[in-house]
Amino acid sequence: MPITEDLPRFACPDWWDRLEAGQTPMADIPLNAEKAGKALAFFNRLRLPDVPGTPRLAEACGDWFRDILCAFLASEDPDTKKRLVWELLCMVPKKNSKTTYVAALGLTALYLEDAPNRQMLLVAPSQNISERCFGQAQGMIRLDQKLKSVFNVQDHLKCITRIKTGTKLDVKTFDTSIVTGEIPILTIIDELHELGKKNKAAAVMQQIRGGGITMQRGQVLMITTQSDESPTGIWDTELKKARAIRDGKGGSSPIMLPVLYEFPVEKQVNQDYWRDRKNWRYILPNLGRSIDPQALVDDYENNGKATKEAEQIWASQHLNIEIGVGLGGDNWAGAIDWSSCVDASIKGLDDLLDRSEVCTIGIDWGGADDLAALYVIGREETTKRWLGWCQAWARPTVFERRKSIASRLQEFEGCGDLIIAKSGEEQAASAAKICRKVADSGLLPEMGGIGLDSAGIALLLDALDEDGLQQPLTQAVAQGWQLQTAISSVPLKLGDRRFLHGDQPIMQWAVGNAKQELKGSNYVVTKQASGAAKIDPLMALFNAAMLMFRNPEASGGPSVYETRGILEIEVEYL
Repeated sequence: MPITEDLPRFACPDWWDRLEAGQTPMADIPLNAEKAGKALAFFNRLRLPDVPGTPRLAEACGDWFRDILCAFLASEDPDTKKRLVWELLCMVPKKNSKTTYVAALGLTALYLEDAPNRQMLLVAPSQNISERCFGQAQGMIRLDQKLKSVFNVQDHLKCITRIKTGTKLDVKTFDTSIVTGEIPILTIIDELHELGKKNKAAAVMQQIRGGGITMQRGQVLMITTQSDESPTGIWDTELKKARAIRDGKGGSSPIMLPVLYEFPVEKQVNQDYWRDRKNWRYILPNLGRSIDPQALVDDYENNGKATKEAEQIWASQHLNIEIGVGLGGDNWAGAIDWSSCVDASIKGLDDLLDRSEVCTIGIDWGGADDLAALYVIGREETTKRWLGWCQAWARPTVFERRKSIASRLQEFEGCGDLIIAKSGEEQAASAAKICRKVADSGLLPEMGGIGLDSAGIALLLDALDEDGLQQPLTQAVAQGWQLQTAISSVPLKLGDRRFLHGDQPIMQWAVGNAKQELKGSNYVVTKQASGAAKIDPLMALFNAAMLMFRNPEASGGPSVYETRGILEIEVEYL
């Protein structure tokens, strides 16, 4: 679609229609025709070094990537004559030649850049990927005698220099020092989703983007498959940003162009749809080029379908099906609507209390190698909608014993969703303080205001007791199948947007981790069913929901006479 005053920049609401029509799922971008022609001419002459016959990209590359090449390297505002696309995020499934293509794009950018002694980076998350990126670029140069006189290749440094200008393209493996002291004018990041698992990735990304506010400015191209686990860290941040821009919700003047090869959420959840191989072609732009259609089917039938877990991973990599919220299967039924029920005005507990007529609190406690979580549900007076907010805790020992989620926990600590407590006593005192604050607001009912899983809560009970929070205000909530009401009814509220919550990453994570299974006639969500993945914040939500389903009244709220309107009648009579 053309850029018009009616749509925010880079918005592409018809992206799925474009995919179904075999087109690139991105907004139409105005180009500098001369620069685009020069970029295409250079790019098309490059040869694939690892394919029999070493064909030129003119024949071997699909138009989808040429669209990306031109938009990224030759965008131009027709009025100001300035570049429009400063960043681009492309998510495309595995085996669509993205690593080879970005190596070629990097060479093209290096050739087009006339400024002297600049630096460009091609960053990969692992040494294997960075060596492949460099090997592809190196191979393309060595296949063309003319290019050997244009570029100097330093194998030991993984560096390619344009001889005329001295500008370098360095191929690097990601670490926290890759851009120290440098302001790259262009950075290409391969497999961005892998950086979501790395500590301090956000800080490095910020350093890379630091060049974007200098007079010379700097471009960033990110290309990746979907993650093989629930999106996390910098990947989660960038993916949400890209989707918002694509859907016209990213502001009026974004600088990132999103190009996302994925099914709409409703089709990701529909397992019959995405398992139908006829639909795979929509999000595999290189099907029939780098991807053998029959080999793809054989791989799915023989490997992808081996187990449910194998199928989830296969679908995430080959079809960009998002694990967690996007993927159906045995995920908790409320996961599909969770992200659509964000209320950005709920930034903390105070916001929830200000809008509520009554609150309940659910707590799921944990030991030294686990998380503890507290969830507050408030009920709005007029709309009767539920509002939600979470706080979680961990002890330092969790980072040692749960190393696979350590980077995730640090992310949650950074945004305030997770508090690191030095001891179990400190953890319990912090939770009790929150309960006391809600109680002092007058919004808790006299009975059944704080619901607890009765396992391992001695320290918590002591802390609550010290704050004067005892039975019947505190009550045990039966677990397992007896949480059926919450497990089954909360999704209905989410589906109707009768339950809104703050946009807390730890809850998105827990919701995506949760698995439900049918036991007898009841669905259950348990820590055992979810394996090593953490769902403690969601279990705390279920405990709070079980109390809110009782339709409580706040102990400090209006009297029964005010509620029935009797006071108003008496005042009028007097």
